[in-house]
Amino acid sequence: QVQLVESGGGLVQAGGSLRLSCAASGSIFSINSMGWYRQAPGKQRELVAVITVSGSTNYADSVKGRFTISRDNAKNTAYLQMANLKPEDTAVYYCRAEVKYSSRSSAVSWGQGTQVTVSS
Repeated sequence: QVQLVESGGGLVQAGGSLRLSCAASGSIFSINSMGWYRQAPGKQRELVAVITVSGSTNYADSVKGRFTISRDNAKNTAYLQMANLKPEDTAVYYCRAEVKYSSRSSAVSWGQGTQVTVSS
């Protein structure tokens, strides 16, 4: 079993910054990709950013140029640096990881989420 724990959420004014962390723990052989998703009230969960084990990244158009995803493979931790936050960024942010348990077995794990609220 693998657990993902997010932290770093909170209340920030528009234009401010926050840094989210996602720490994976448990029986982990390796982690292929780690990503951040978010879900606002009444909206579907959407991709924010993804990073592969090699460091390749992909971002939603709405956050390009403002958010930066990174990871520390030794710590099995991913980060999301959010800058120039906007009220529309308000959502619960979830960490997602594709975890390998062996060379042939993998599964997707989700964190519990952390609230990010951006005031105008």
